[in-house]
Amino acid sequence: MQSDRAAVFSCMRNEGPFIMEWVAYHRAIGFDTIAVATNNCTDGSDRMLDRLAELGHVIHIDNQLEEGEAPQRAGLRRALAHPEIGSCAWLLHIDADEFLNVTAGEGFVSDLLAVSDDAEAIAILWRSFGHNGLGYWNGGSVLNAFTRAQGRPMKRSIAHKTMFRPDRFGSAIDHMPKEPVSDNPVLINTAGEHVYNRALRNPSRARYRMGFEACTWENANINHYAIKSQDIFLMKNDRGDGMAATRNKYFLNSVFYFRHNRNDVEEKGILRHWPATEAILNEMRSDPELVELEKAALDAYRTRRDQVLTPERILEWSLPPRK
Repeated sequence: MQSDRAAVFSCMRNEGPFIMEWVAYHRAIGFDTIAVATNNCTDGSDRMLDRLAELGHVIHIDNQLEEGEAPQRAGLRRALAHPEIGSCAWLLHIDADEFLNVTAGEGFVSDLLAVSDDAEAIAILWRSFGHNGLGYWNGGSVLNAFTRAQGRPMKRSIAHKTMFRPDRFGSAIDHMPKEPVSDNPVLINTAGEHVYNRALRNPSRARYRMGFEACTWENANINHYAIKSQDIFLMKNDRGDGMAATRNKYFLNSVFYFRHNRNDVEEKGILRHWPATEAILNEMRSDPELVELEKAALDAYRTRRDQVLTPERILEWSLPPRK
């Protein structure tokens, strides 16, 4: 166990226009290891990550799937078995539309871990960011484009991602680790408070059953850009769900859309890391091959969007407005 190292891991498919910003930001806030698993990409995301791996920016895992297998479950299994990832002291699993925002101290991963004490897992609450009025995506920075968010935690949208010690758990699912080594694993929130840990021992439960008063953004939260622009949100139906679910979750006016398209307040705190993030992006984009791959991914997105999002399909993927 490398006691001073922290890793962030994500499962991705066709996230090419967004990969480099996600990698650069999490490098800027102090993650030592950044790893991404991909499956069945058609936009060149896998080739982009291969190149990023060649240049030392990421670990890229080829996440081949069995019939009906959930990409995130397979990817997490492979990540935990990877010697460099599994040997890190801490591992955070998040999606490509999620960014860890540490508000404690200088905003680095180490500032969050300073509250961990004897914890084996830290539950980090989502903060939903809305579309900020953007209908179509034509490239750029997610962090700079989407700066409207929910103003306070709300019971109807409570969910966490988890930073955990990989040597203390046997497996993990999308929101939390599972199969704890100890009978009573120490789970805390980002304020450092011990919270109810039973979900860690339930093989399928994806939500913690802590009281609402323990759901806090103190010291850190996950900036969740689940909506982005309207076209990006609708195209999630074309990409597929990371847990292999089929439902109307990604329809306009769905319950998920209503809960997470939050534009209540201006929230730019994460941009204190933009200068460092941009410097890393500029370093990446000094490589001509990465520049071409990023451009090709955006072109592939636009082409596929124009094929898929016909007026008829948009209507099919829309529910009646909520009253």
